[in-house]
Amino acid sequence: MIIEGRAVLVQQDNVDTDMLYPGAYLNIDDPEGMKPYLFEGLDPGLREELDGDVILVVGENFGAGSSREHVVQAMKAWNIRCVLGKSFVRIFYRNCINLGLLAIVQPQAAEEIKANDIVRIDTKAGELSAAGRRYSIPQIPDFVLDMVSSGGLVSWASRRMEENTGP
Repeated sequence: MIIEGRAVLVQQDNVDTDMLYPGAYLNIDDPEGMKPYLFEGLDPGLREELDGDVILVVGENFGAGSSREHVVQAMKAWNIRCVLGKSFVRIFYRNCINLGLLAIVQPQAAEEIKANDIVRIDTKAGELSAAGRRYSIPQIPDFVLDMVSSGGLVSWASRRMEENTGP
């Protein structure tokens, strides 16, 4: 899987899901309706940087707090292609994979990438590049890549069930 996009930075550490998508908007269930509230409690101006394909570059302990899936759904609605971070809270990381958004831990890259750098991620080669620099990324299991490219756990599982019950 190759993903490419322009870097948008969220440099603050310990960003929690309430900052990313406040609880007041949890009654919205349409991802397009969620878009206007992404980053509402952090920096609503970040939404102005989300045009085109974006790689969101984040700090440490990103996604702390509740298991709010709205954050990932709103990110996907904004066409965020991948979240690259120093570290993620486990439940946020898992929500990303379950909802079809690739999340990669690469602390050095997350520290060195600058705003608007073009980031290219090649999961098969285990490499990430930006502004002439290259970084190794952890090997991502094939089933995880398949789940992400399928659009998430539900789509992936449905497809696999159909494949296994065919004629």
